Amino acid sequence: MLLVHDRRDGSDAMRVGYTVSKKVGNAVTRNRMKRRLRELARAALPHLGSPGADHVLIGRQRGVERDFATLRAELEAALARAATR
Repeated sequence: MLLVHDRRDGSDAMRVGYTVSKKVGNAVTRNRMKRRLRELARAALPHLGSPGADHVLIGRQRGVERDFATLRAELEAALARAATR
């Protein structure tokens, strides 16, 4: 899941945050999900992110099990939808 909030502060800097609920699993599983989210954001945000916005990636239960390429495609689609708004 992706949330994008325009800060409207005049800065073009993109910020990113990650959150994974305890519902996802134990600490090891949550940290693995955060590592996957960080790598996805590192690759996609410089090209597809909204300048001057805060991006929050929220890890869900089946995210650890999903194929990495699928997660990348879903994030890119979500960033494209957020850019049109």
